[in-house]
Amino acid sequence: MKPTPEASAEPTATDLRERALRLLARREHSRAELMRKLEAAGFVREEIGTLLDDLESRNWLSDQRFAESYVADHRARAGSIKLAYDLRQRGVSDTIIESVLGENRDSELERAREVWRKKFGVVPTDAADKARQIRFMLSRGFAQEIIQKTLRAAE
Repeated sequence: MKPTPEASAEPTATDLRERALRLLARREHSRAELMRKLEAAGFVREEIGTLLDDLESRNWLSDQRFAESYVADHRARAGSIKLAYDLRQRGVSDTIIESVLGENRDSELERAREVWRKKFGVVPTDAADKARQIRFMLSRGFAQEIIQKTLRAAE
């Protein structure tokens, strides 16, 4: 089967815009995430940058909105440390991360208690069990101090 002429043609600015809008229609993306996905699709970096600037000026692309959405979706399962790490991996700036997570710090202890209760629900019986529970909570991105408060409250 012969390839169609459209399939072998260079991607155009219209193709780039359509691809970006399709990605944004599914969910929020950070600027860096969208840049990476569009580059992987074979588009030219300079054209992508210009398009992303345009999308940001129209407020169709926003790292702030992406971070808020990401935190809202993952807050129940992860602590602030893990959320901050994940957002940095997706190219969100530290100032945006701090502003978004700063709003959620007061509920950190409650979230840790809920995560602990769902996973364990019972007080650790020995040092090995306590260490296992602490490791799990650390892997979920909760601070050591929050974990200690959670375990003390459960006793």
